[in-house]
Amino acid sequence: MAQFDRQSTNVHTDVTAQIDEGLRAHMLRVYNYMGIGLAITGLVAYFFSQWSVSNPAVFEAVYVSPLKWVVMLSPFAFVLALSFGINRMSFATAQAVFWGFATVMGISLSSIFFIYTGTSIARVFFITAATFGTMSLYGYTTKRDLTAMGSFLMMGLIGIIIAMVVNIFLQSSALAFGISVLGVLIFVGLTAYDTQKIKEIYDEIDGSEVAGKKAIMGALTLYLDFINLFLMLLRLFGNRN
Repeated sequence: MAQFDRQSTNVHTDVTAQIDEGLRAHMLRVYNYMGIGLAITGLVAYFFSQWSVSNPAVFEAVYVSPLKWVVMLSPFAFVLALSFGINRMSFATAQAVFWGFATVMGISLSSIFFIYTGTSIARVFFITAATFGTMSLYGYTTKRDLTAMGSFLMMGLIGIIIAMVVNIFLQSSALAFGISVLGVLIFVGLTAYDTQKIKEIYDEIDGSEVAGKKAIMGALTLYLDFINLFLMLLRLFGNRN
């Protein structure tokens, strides 16, 4: 009987170790996709901004003409395509859409290089990276269930979006400041919540296709948390040109 108990314990330990190893590999895959996506966005944003300076027609079309709204909103179309179409896509297609999203987001964000100094953009990026890393690590390691906090934060996010739309017409600097402060708090919390959610939906029995698409969606979620946190901090701490 004692021998049987020891064997059962050993089997349980081996299975747990395999799950933990698989989860670590999955999370590393998520972070790799997210990191590459951010690198693509940053490089595209910088080089596109430099290219548009030497091409007045491109500058006019992307940053001044009504086409700017298409440029600004096009990343949202990629997010919708992935969010609602991921189950019908192959893994290769989902990957291509994600890289396309990162590229289009770079074009959309290229205007920050005209608004803020390069030094302040770099400084805020490293602040964002440190904050994001800390909160994502917390979300991965904490034993606390963050579901209730996530629901509250999502309601706050909806409120922020509504306030941002309203402020397009009001142009209130005080409201913009309040939105940025609340936005930082919300996306700091969402980083931890989303990391825990990505961890919880991992299943070691997933096939390679399903696991790959889960990694893409996890990377997209954390990418959006990072970018939004970065933009909120940039509005608070960025030095304008």
